[in-house]
Amino acid sequence: MNPWFMFQDQPVTDPASSAAAAGFGLGFTLVSLAIALLIVASMWKIFVKAGKPGWAALIPIYNFIVLLEIAGKPAWWIILLIVPVVNFVILIVLSIALAKKFGKGVGYGLGLAFLGVIFYPMLGFGDAQYDPNAAT
Repeated sequence: MNPWFMFQDQPVTDPASSAAAAGFGLGFTLVSLAIALLIVASMWKIFVKAGKPGWAALIPIYNFIVLLEIAGKPAWWIILLIVPVVNFVILIVLSIALAKKFGKGVGYGLGLAFLGVIFYPMLGFGDAQYDPNAAT
C-alpha cells in the first residue's frame, strides 16, 4: 500500500470495511436505543411509585423537574443542572436524595449517579417503596 494514500484525490474504498463500519454503527445505535428505552421505562416506574404521572419521564427537562420534586429538592435546581461542572455535583446530590426517599443509602445514590443504567431499573422495577417523609 502506498504510504501517501491519504493525499490521493480518490478516496480509498473497501466494500468489506464499509460494510463492517455500517454494521458497527447499526449495532451501536440499537444498543443505545435499548439503553435509552430501559432508562425511560425505569424512570416511568419511579415516577408512578412516587405518585407522579409516568408520562413525565418522556418530556426532556420536565422529567428532571419531576425528579427534583420526588427527591424533595427545589425546582429551581433545574438551573443548576444546566451549569457545567455544577450539574455534576447537583446530579450526585439529587441521586443520593432520591435513593433516600426510596429507603436506600448513600451508596445506592452514588450508584444511581454513576451507574444509572443499572441502578435506575433496580429502583424502578424493584420492591423499593417511596416515602415522601424520608429525610434527604
